[in-house]
Amino acid sequence: MIVESPYAALLTGTPAHKGSVDVLGSTTKFWEYGPVDATTTVIVVHGYRGEHHGLEPVIAHLRGLRIISPDLPGFGQSTPLVGHRHDISGYAAWLVEFERAMHLDHPAVILGHSFGSIVVSSAVAGGLVTPKMILVNPIAAPALQGPNGIMSRLTLLYYRAGRALPERIGKSLLSNWLVVRFMSVFLAQSKDPALRRWIHAQHHSYFSRYANRDTVVEGFEASISSDVSMFASKIDVPTLLIGADRDPITTVAAQDSLKTLFPDARLEILAGVGHLVHYEKPLEAAALIVDFLDDGSLA
Repeated sequence: MIVESPYAALLTGTPAHKGSVDVLGSTTKFWEYGPVDATTTVIVVHGYRGEHHGLEPVIAHLRGLRIISPDLPGFGQSTPLVGHRHDISGYAAWLVEFERAMHLDHPAVILGHSFGSIVVSSAVAGGLVTPKMILVNPIAAPALQGPNGIMSRLTLLYYRAGRALPERIGKSLLSNWLVVRFMSVFLAQSKDPALRRWIHAQHHSYFSRYANRDTVVEGFEASISSDVSMFASKIDVPTLLIGADRDPITTVAAQDSLKTLFPDARLEILAGVGHLVHYEKPLEAAALIVDFLDDGSLA
């Protein structure tokens, strides 16, 4: 079922241009939004099992910034990495090389959502040069110790079963419609029926666009075994944390604690939203980004 995006009209104001670059064996597809001669360039990294579409609602509200949004290797339209696992270190190495492959005139601001927040933090802690960093729905603590640790363990068993079973059965299990819908219902907090329908449609359209079972299982194992707190103390650039008061993955207390680990961080907690800030509160997130960058404007 096709459900029109509530942000579609805004997105037409910043049309995308598709590109492709080879990075660590991955043919990485990316989309550019905004003016190429903008003062500030932002590279955005989406969450687990997502792709570039996920952050478009936030991008739709931004003007005057150059935004580069790749599909992570092995997801969306990007092919897997070669010679690297699809874990945090593998993706962090890819991000460093991807930024270099863009041949930018100035270092880009780096933004990561959810799983992308871990990848971005690892890359910046490891030496990726950036003037500022933005983390949306940052994974502030180990998932196995979070408010839904039991669910994380059960989900890990589900992914490993999907990899162990015969390929046809395993692929069917990992892309099962009911499983995707359960995840979507679990994460969505909005009471707006139309917005919820669109969120569910987004997950059904893009959540299963991954290259193979190894890629998706390696990614999930990485997502629950790493978190931003592991890298925060090594990141000395100004950092904006955009959290949520109903995030079922990371508590407000964990987000407060995470902020104290950074040498220079600002935490903004959005009310009435969970782990889908990019879908449910994109205008509010965009406003915080513009204020933090002191550049760009809102549509």
